[in-house]
Amino acid sequence: MGKENWIRPYIRQYRTFFVLSIFLGLLTILFGGALMFTSGYLISKSAARPESILMVYVPIVGVRAFGIGRAVLSYVERLSGHSLVLKILSEMRVKLYKVIEPQAFFVRSRFRTGDILGVLANDIEHIQDFYLKTFIPAFVSLIIYAIIVVCSDLFSIPFAIFLAIMIGLLLFVGPLFSLIYTKAKNEHLKKNRNELYYKFTDGIFGISDWILSGHSSQLIEKVKKQEHQIFQIEEKKQSFINWRDVANQLVLGFIVIGVIYWANDFTLKELLTPPFIAAFGLAALSLMESFLPIAGVVSDITTYQDSLKRLDTIESKALLITEENHTADDVELFSNCDKLIEINKLTFGYSPDLPVLNEVNLTVSQGEKIAIIGRSGTGKSTLLHLLHGAIHPTSGEVKINGRNLTNLSGSITKYISVLNQKSYLFNTSVLNNIRLGNPAASDDDVIRVAKMVQLDEMIKQLPLGYDTIMEETGQRFSGGERQRIALARILLQNTPIVILDEPTVGLDPITESKLLSTIFTTLKDKTIIWVTHHLIGVEQVDRVLFLDQGKFVMEGSHKQLLESEERYRRLYSLDRPFY
Repeated sequence: MGKENWIRPYIRQYRTFFVLSIFLGLLTILFGGALMFTSGYLISKSAARPESILMVYVPIVGVRAFGIGRAVLSYVERLSGHSLVLKILSEMRVKLYKVIEPQAFFVRSRFRTGDILGVLANDIEHIQDFYLKTFIPAFVSLIIYAIIVVCSDLFSIPFAIFLAIMIGLLLFVGPLFSLIYTKAKNEHLKKNRNELYYKFTDGIFGISDWILSGHSSQLIEKVKKQEHQIFQIEEKKQSFINWRDVANQLVLGFIVIGVIYWANDFTLKELLTPPFIAAFGLAALSLMESFLPIAGVVSDITTYQDSLKRLDTIESKALLITEENHTADDVELFSNCDKLIEINKLTFGYSPDLPVLNEVNLTVSQGEKIAIIGRSGTGKSTLLHLLHGAIHPTSGEVKINGRNLTNLSGSITKYISVLNQKSYLFNTSVLNNIRLGNPAASDDDVIRVAKMVQLDEMIKQLPLGYDTIMEETGQRFSGGERQRIALARILLQNTPIVILDEPTVGLDPITESKLLSTIFTTLKDKTIIWVTHHLIGVEQVDRVLFLDQGKFVMEGSHKQLLESEERYRRLYSLDRPFY
């Protein structure tokens, strides 16, 4: 499946360039063989003291021509091959981005971080090595093999059979055994490394317990033992590679001796002149060396297979998400309803014995605005992560307009937008930073939302207006202005639900009050879920919920809670002592 998605399509698409690269690689090797052939002939002919320099003039010209031609062809072949592969890598990276982007909010819950980093950093590079070090060289070697066998058949059929068998050892038998052996060893290495990483990371996170219990030395011994096993496997693998290379060199030497023997026999039969003995011997040495790397590059196939497997797994999940999106898009979401968001017996815990949220129930109507308050560590951020699908509940469910959130996860950004504590601003123009909320928005749309968040006049006073560069992380602007730009993005995104994750943290009271007023004015038609530590501006919401120890322990409007809950009155007086 991975080959069908990540290998063959590009071979078909760029088949002309592949043929060109293979042809150039073939010419490079043949020119190298011809260089050694003419050199051997020139040395032998010169040693016989020819009567005139004209007798060796042609070989001299041939040596210069093949020497320069081989260098030029080698350069052009590498230039062509790398240009081809860079084109493929460019398309692969775009494809990989399009595969991962729909899952961006859910990467941590669906994949191991190491797998994603491996895909981004290594797997695409491994595919590059497949084209440059395996696919093209393998094709070139097969063609060289066929040319050698056919040409030797012109001299002698037994000679051709001898070369076919001996080169077959270098081209087929050796690489096959190497692949089988290294695949088994790589599997053992992978298994042992996974165990080592598990033991080591588990030990690091629990290091205090190991030290307090006095068993830290046992942890160290376990890690050392696992490392020793890995070292032994790697040592055996390297030993096999060394013996394989020795065997290949012996086969190469035997082929060269065989070629010299046959050339000598042809000379005795007066089919060739003596200078051709050295010529054929050196040419055979040059051509046979092109087969030596094949065993090594074939051994890397297991690495390519692992990379393809990861890429294919990620792509398969992306396709599943796309299918879910099509299913979800067939339904008219967010019609007027009393239960836009439903949370039923929602439970989540990083440890089964210590749930962060414990059977939480909540219903939010369309257009309703609620504030969730509570101490740090009570589960407010966890609840937000569950609401936009970044993590999955241990039990219970989250529904949006009657549809389970898992069926909307691939396109969650169509329905829910988030204003964080610190929204990231990019080192580009103000216009582009706002347009990030909706790349298809026109300039007029951007200006419209800028006016809504009361930024238009300030932006127009900048040196280049909306084309002014924000600078890295938006350093040109104050904290309140950066949050207003982030709010403008949300207005462009135009989702029915907006999550406010403490957007006023770090702002002074006056700026905070003004920003909150702008937020609730511009988002008056949206459903808002606002998580906050303190109660400035809480008068503007419809309901306030107090989260404590994984449950909602207070609920009601601001006015109702002031009248009925002493705890709420104390909290409010701390933020607004003169209320």
